[in-house]
Amino acid sequence: MNKARRKLLAEIKNSLEILKGSLEEVHDDEESAMDNTPESMQDTDRYYAMEDAVSNMDDALSSLEDAIDYIESAME
Repeated sequence: MNKARRKLLAEIKNSLEILKGSLEEVHDDEESAMDNTPESMQDTDRYYAMEDAVSNMDDALSSLEDAIDYIESAME
């Protein structure tokens, strides 16, 4: 791989890492809100939507981590 493509991959990787950090913040906030939901409200549609959102963000974070790893491997 030439220097220009490697540099572009490094920039993409950096962008993905920034996005991953932002997503982690949203994930942590939503998870905290879910964890602090009173027990009497934990059997509601809103609570289940929060659980789904946290689960989907977990999947997205995992995918971003995979993408970052693949880019690092491509740069070697």
